[in-house]
Amino acid sequence: MSAVPESAAMAAPRSRYLRCEGREIHFMDWGPEGAPVVVAWHGLARTGRDMDDLAAWLSPRYRVLCPDTIGRGLSQWSPLPQTEYCLAFYARLATSLLDQLGVDRVHWVGTSMGGALGMLCAAGPLRGRIRRLVLNDIGPALAPAAVQRIRAYAGNPPAFDTVSELEAYFRTVYHPYGYLSDVQWRRLTESSVRRLPDGRVTPHYDPAMVQQFIHHPHDYDLWPVYDSLDIPVLCLRGADSDLLLPETAEAMRDRGPRAVVVTVAGCGHAPALNVPEQLSLVQRFLEERQ
Repeated sequence: MSAVPESAAMAAPRSRYLRCEGREIHFMDWGPEGAPVVVAWHGLARTGRDMDDLAAWLSPRYRVLCPDTIGRGLSQWSPLPQTEYCLAFYARLATSLLDQLGVDRVHWVGTSMGGALGMLCAAGPLRGRIRRLVLNDIGPALAPAAVQRIRAYAGNPPAFDTVSELEAYFRTVYHPYGYLSDVQWRRLTESSVRRLPDGRVTPHYDPAMVQQFIHHPHDYDLWPVYDSLDIPVLCLRGADSDLLLPETAEAMRDRGPRAVVVTVAGCGHAPALNVPEQLSLVQRFLEERQ
């Protein structure tokens, strides 16, 4: 499997900040402002920089917005973690972001949590504004064992003396992403690292964000939301995913918007959206005629 050409990854985005619902949100803004807009939203414990390769691939034709969710990356950490680390608040942030940018209609590509957020927005505050939805290894129901696995590592982020040790950790815990080049692993690490007061380094997110699973235990029970959608949906399922089970993906073909489901070989949870084979799938879906 080949990586995205380095020339594509070199496209220059704009790093921007806006106050949304009283919180400062950071996002990367790729491509020309007048182009059709794609929102690319990352997974639970990640940052918008995970979408660099997708954004570089699409930015010749699209404006691609890649936010850091509150509590992740360069966005503000919530002072009210019990109430603000949840999909409903994230949907308010997304709506505020698009409203302030004057963006009326978008395509949405979401990995894991970002896909769940896309479903909720498409059925709720952004209904009629989201035109097409790509769900990257996420569905309306999650496998409980995978949720426990993610809570275990995300809720207790490790700390290391060196960035190289953190990269080795990321290579292990994110092995299910599939192929990443050495350059991509290094970028993933450097774009999601913060230094602690004692000098060690750790992943760049607020550990309190996992309180979502405690205080909002039904956030990801989204079958009613999914069934209400009336837009084209593409679901990419990692062949070895432990989060999006095969029977859930099959049900998504038959219910609600009747998603197109594509199994991505060589990946678990979740495909990294960083190689031409995966990026082409997304682009073709976005450009299909109704």
